[in-house]
Amino acid sequence: MAVQHSQTVIAIGASTGGTEAIRLLLKQLPDLQAAPLPPIVVTQHIDPGFAKALAASLNKSTALSVSLAEEGKRLQAGHVYLAPGDRHLVLSADQMGYCCHLSAEPPRNKCRPSVDVMFESLAEGSAAHIVAVLLTGMGRDGAQGLLTLRQQGAYTLAQDEASSVVWGMPGEAVRVNAAIDVVPLAEVATAIRKQINDHKSSS
Repeated sequence: MAVQHSQTVIAIGASTGGTEAIRLLLKQLPDLQAAPLPPIVVTQHIDPGFAKALAASLNKSTALSVSLAEEGKRLQAGHVYLAPGDRHLVLSADQMGYCCHLSAEPPRNKCRPSVDVMFESLAEGSAAHIVAVLLTGMGRDGAQGLLTLRQQGAYTLAQDEASSVVWGMPGEAVRVNAAIDVVPLAEVATAIRKQINDHKSSS
């Protein structure tokens, strides 16, 4: 049974071409409205040796606070938590919200960290509060997890083919009907903000 809480989380998955797509998205999100953003969790397929450098680089290019996810860290508004290299990012829910856990379980879809693992862990909480995004990437990691989130009531979004470096992951999500909306990268931030604001006005 899902743990009930009111913490909204933005979850982003990406692979090939994802580092720059995530950079653009994180730069756009804080500029759209003054209200604090919900916490953001990110799984990007990346060599373990580059994960820390990516977090530091993203931290410099956005008004948000970006860092590698740490075991037991509780999600906070305005912060971005990036899955470290070679560890799945798993989110566990309690009545207060979500905490990060790092898992050395075997790769999923030949990937560790896996977007599917992150998305599926969020589906075990209050999925109606989740905004999940699948960006450019090779393969199919994240599509089934995105579908599970949609079935649990989350808002799900995929990057369109024209703006993707590789339309493998978001394309698979579209194929299995996991994405409620499919939009160009330049419009992803606006779609996320609209969903968050709509949720606030209806709650």
